[in-house]
Amino acid sequence: MNQSTLNILGRHLQKLRQDKGVSLSQLAAGAGIAKSNLSRLEQGVGNPTLDTIWRLAKQLDVPFGELVQPLSASVGENGVEVRLIEQGKGEPNVDAYWMSIAPHTLREAESHATGTRECITVISGAIEVGNLGKTARLTPGQTLSFNADQPHIYSTQTQWATCLISIVYHKEAMS
Repeated sequence: MNQSTLNILGRHLQKLRQDKGVSLSQLAAGAGIAKSNLSRLEQGVGNPTLDTIWRLAKQLDVPFGELVQPLSASVGENGVEVRLIEQGKGEPNVDAYWMSIAPHTLREAESHATGTRECITVISGAIEVGNLGKTARLTPGQTLSFNADQPHIYSTQTQWATCLISIVYHKEAMS
């Protein structure tokens, strides 16, 4: 992320935390990161991983999309780039993302909030995706829906993969 994006993310993260009445120490402990690292993130310093952003959103009890919504740039690491396309406001809450994954990339995603489902449609390339031990290989036009409240993976082989992802936060997942 560039400095402007980090600054926007940091300010937004701090505002969400303060609006929820959560201390820096509480959020850091709940998300499993050092308080000093969280402080630096809020100051626009550092480069958070996707997993760190997911854990912060989970601890703040907000959809990932709400945390990254103010960013015009994609967020990513280690060959995976994700950009929010649209953040839903209905019930259930549904967010849409564009994701691009470099060749020879394995991304192991942590569990999301209870009840969360993910639906991925491949636009180009091929990807192995799904819950650990229950994955499927998808090619362009194919779609898979799975429980995202369990650990899951995205894996490419020799080519880039581009996908559309919708994440459905069921009401019980956001309470």
